[in-house]
Amino acid sequence: MEPMLATPADPPGTLPGGPAWAFEVKWDGVRALADTRDGVRLLSRRGADVTPAYPELESLAGLPGLLLDGEVVAMAGGVPSFSALADRMHVRDPRRARALAAAKPVTYLVFDVLARGGEDLTARPYDERRAILDALAAHGLPEQVQLSPVYDDGEQLWAVTRQHGLEGVVAKRRSSTYQPGRRSRDWVKAPHRRTRAALVGGWRPETTGSGRLGSILVGAPDRDGTLRYLGRAGSGLTGQRAQELRQVLEAAGRPDAPFADVPREDARGTLWCEPQVVIDLLYLTRTPDGRLRQPVVRGVRTDTDPDPWEQA
Repeated sequence: MEPMLATPADPPGTLPGGPAWAFEVKWDGVRALADTRDGVRLLSRRGADVTPAYPELESLAGLPGLLLDGEVVAMAGGVPSFSALADRMHVRDPRRARALAAAKPVTYLVFDVLARGGEDLTARPYDERRAILDALAAHGLPEQVQLSPVYDDGEQLWAVTRQHGLEGVVAKRRSSTYQPGRRSRDWVKAPHRRTRAALVGGWRPETTGSGRLGSILVGAPDRDGTLRYLGRAGSGLTGQRAQELRQVLEAAGRPDAPFADVPREDARGTLWCEPQVVIDLLYLTRTPDGRLRQPVVRGVRTDTDPDPWEQA
């Protein structure tokens, strides 16, 4: 089953209001379905089994017979941090995963329940599904598992999340069913900072001659399948992860640009690659021609597809 997705607020930063809506924090983590109906399995948004990356979440076995939706979150400086999670999400070696779990444990923040035993709960309204989660939490949750809180006042939550450096707010219609794999207007997301998943189509080495990765050129698929250019990002490309990324991009080299619309000044000196790697970016806004302003690389994504070109 694919998770239900939220529609971006339009205009950005606005939320619906009134008693028909519930409000939750938008966590800066990685979406995962937790299936405890036969052992414990964690599935990414794309359906990949990511259980080995988070051995501390074996504690979910204490909630048997459920299919849960939630977010895997790592903390840094007292707030959720995707960058802190980037060291965890691709690890599959059991010894390394357990060492990282001891040093940088994650938390699974549950915000929905899709099945209980043999019963499909997706057709039930949000409030009923939430009541089931509240009843589970009342009996105690396993270690490293928490229930994502729900609030009635979206404007107040928006102000508090901004003050504390959290990612944003999600509004959910209380009467809504769970719609697997669908991006629904029954869920509306409003981030304080914009993020997107983009495809890497080229890279440049550092100008110092060190051979290290200096910047990447990223793009997004348009409705007709064309890969359109979003811009060049260099901030955040540091350390071992950047070196590993350079090796992957170098191995996927191609002779020409995969983008339809790269400016000449950005194409100059760029080494092109097949657009196979999905990267997570933080950015300020987009220019009128669609370029990202002040993009920062946060990590490689293997759990999701690139966001479409038309996303703000």
